[in-house]
This record gives sequence, C-alpha cells and structure tokens, in this order.
Amino acid sequence: MSEDLNPTPPSPPSPSPPTKARSAGPSDFTDPVLRNEMKRAAVWIGMASIVVLTVFMAQPLLVIFGGLVFAAMIDGGARLLSRVLPLGRGIRVTIVLLAAVAFLAWTAYFTGSQLALQAAQLPAIIESQALRGVAWLELHGMAIKAADLQNIAQQALGGVGQLTRAVGGILGGATTLFLIAVLGIYIAVEPRLYQRGVAWMLPIGERNHFHGTAALMGKSLRRLMFGRLLGMVIEGVGTWLMLAIYGVPMAGLLGLLTGLLAFLPNVGAPISGLMMVLVGFSGGTSMGLYCIIVYVVVQTVDGNIIVPMVAKKTVDLAPALVLGAQLIMGALFGILGLALADPMVAMLKILLERHSSRHEDEWHEAAEAHAKR
Repeated sequence: MSEDLNPTPPSPPSPSPPTKARSAGPSDFTDPVLRNEMKRAAVWIGMASIVVLTVFMAQPLLVIFGGLVFAAMIDGGARLLSRVLPLGRGIRVTIVLLAAVAFLAWTAYFTGSQLALQAAQLPAIIESQALRGVAWLELHGMAIKAADLQNIAQQALGGVGQLTRAVGGILGGATTLFLIAVLGIYIAVEPRLYQRGVAWMLPIGERNHFHGTAALMGKSLRRLMFGRLLGMVIEGVGTWLMLAIYGVPMAGLLGLLTGLLAFLPNVGAPISGLMMVLVGFSGGTSMGLYCIIVYVVVQTVDGNIIVPMVAKKTVDLAPALVLGAQLIMGALFGILGLALADPMVAMLKILLERHSSRHEDEWHEAAEAHAKR
C-alpha cells in the first residue's frame, strides 16, 4: 500500500544526441567580437546596396526633383499674382500656366521658322571659325593639327546641334520634359497634400521638423528660381538687343541661346559667349570685338547685380561647390543632371544646416539641464 501511495519518481530522460536541426548553422556565431563585426559589415553592405539602388533609380529621382523645381517656379508666379489679383490659388496657377504656354506659342509662331533656319547654319559657322583660328595658330608656330581639332569640334558641335535643333522645334527628351511638367503642375496645384503625405510616413516627433524644413526649402527654391529666370530674361533680351543694334547675324538665336544657357550657372555663360564671339568674327574683326564687349557687359551686369541680389535672399552657395556639383551631375546624368545640380546643392545645404541646428539646440538644452543639477 505504501508503495502505491509513494511511487518512485520517474528518472529524467537521457539527453538525445544532437541532431542536424539543432546543430549550429553557418550564420550562427558564438564569438561576440565576430558577431559585432558581422553586424557592422551588414550595415555597410546595406548602405552600399542603397547607393547602388539610388544610382539605378537616378533618372526617375531626377525627374521627380525636376518636377519639384518646376512646381516651385509655378508656385512663385502664383504667389506674385496674389499681390495684385485676389483670386483663388487654382485660378492663379492656371493663369501662370496659360501665360507660359502663350509665350511659347508666340515664340514658335513669330520666330520659329527664322530661328530654325539660323539654328541649321550655326554649327557650320562655328566650325569654320574654329578652323580659321587653328590655321592662324599654325601660321604663328603652334603645333596644332587641324584634322584632330576638326574631329573634336564636330563631336562638340553634336551637342550644340542638339541644342539648336531643340530651339528650332525638335525637342530632345520630350518625354522627360513632359513628365517634369506634369509632376510640377500636380505638385503646384496641391503642395500641402504631398507635404502632409510625406510627413505622415515619418515618426510623430519628426513631423514638425520636417514641415519647417520643407517650408524653408520651398521658399529658398522659389527665390532661387526667380533669380534664375530673371537672369535668363535679362541676359537673353539684352544680348539680342545689343547684337541686333550692330547688325550681328543670328542675333535672335544667339539671344535665345544665351537666355537658355543662363539657367546653367558657371557653365552656360562661357558656351554662349564662345558661340557669340565665333559668329561675330564671321562678319569681321570689328564685329567680333563688339561681340566680346557685349558678352563682357551682359555677364558683368548679371554677375555683379542680379546674382548678388538673389544670393542675399537665397542660399549662399560657393561657386566652386556649384561648379563641382555640375561637373559630377553632368558626367553622371547628362544635361538634366547639369541643370538640376544647383538647386539640388542648395536643398542639401538647407537640409544639413537644419539638421546641424537642431542637434545644436538639443546639445544646449542638455548642457543647461546638466548645469542646473
């Protein structure tokens, strides 16, 4: 009876030999140092993967950023209209877009055929003037082969020819421009909608900081684009009038190219000036010297009046920084990257300044709290 009331406890089961499922796998690391290094390696591999993905997605990202830049230009025009026209935002945006379309239609209708004819003649004139310059250098003892330079000039003129054909009505990359325009219009009509959507994906504590950064970026981008458009108009119209007064051939085309290339700071001005001088010397030495004077006057007005005035109200960017970004973006992504390098650097600078200012404020608050203890 006692044996039934106090049964002997069963002995614990003997440990079974380790099976394949319980054995350590190739991703199991018992060494803490090795485990820490593997985590670091995973972080670096992840960052490298993000960079590679960004490179592959660079073209769509540039198109989206181009849409933001175009939206800032539309928004800036709508804000200017609000000072004189007490209308709704949608109506003001529509007026800006209609004004832009009307200007393009006027340019194509009244000057399209003439500019297209001049655009077809411009590459031949530039090439002939370059060869004349090489012949002059060879006459004075410079060892330069005209054939080699002619090949280089023809390759360079391929880009000029594309630009002039775009002016004449054959637009290169029409799909990209169309997507940028559509994105810009959508964003300009309802900018708050997209800003709230991006903020919603962020943590709650980061949303106010994001809204402040986005507002500062939008304000700076509007002013930067306004200054850029103002410089384009002044350079283009000024060049056209001064060349037309002297009777320089292709004055309208050169003025239009000068205005368009003014969108590319540090890069567009030398290109337009070189074309202007080469066309000028095709009409004689005095005309060539006059074109040099026109170029110097226009660039002096833009560089000493317009650019400083705009820089005081926008992001102050170092010229070497902008030029370096243009070289890199142009080499990686072509004309689109070159055109968007300046506003992209400006936005990155604002982002870094805001981030640094925020952490500086947090450091001061922590220091004050520590001092009170």
